[in-house]
Amino acid sequence: MTLQDQQHIKHKNYAEAMRYIANAKDVLQKAGFENGRYKDSKYVRMACGTAYSGVLIAIETWLKLKDVDFSEVAANKNKRKNIDFYKKNVAERDGKLKGYLDDAYEILHLSGYYDGLQNIKVIKEGFAAAKNIVAQIKPEVA
Repeated sequence: MTLQDQQHIKHKNYAEAMRYIANAKDVLQKAGFENGRYKDSKYVRMACGTAYSGVLIAIETWLKLKDVDFSEVAANKNKRKNIDFYKKNVAERDGKLKGYLDDAYEILHLSGYYDGLQNIKVIKEGFAAAKNIVAQIKPEVA
């Protein structure tokens, strides 16, 4: 893959991942807050799910740019990529990014989306991890 191809992929997917993060922030505003907690778990769940989707776009892009072999998953149409696939491949290449992925998965996907966690500080940490992940595919400015 040429450097120009990489920049094109980064530009396209970075914009898409950031769009998810921005949309998630907008949804989170609808949750309202009081005493360090969001009031409406419905909006927290929606926001966390949306932000985590942006994380997955960024992680998959990052892995593709690192020439990770997706053939194992692609060969079996009934087998979808899962968090273990992402964690394993990220951990082999970047321990710090793996930490951000662990945080985003635990906070945004499991606690925020599935469990409806409403603690503002924790959700903000999940969003910070998401932003750090998306920053990994930010295209260079020419």
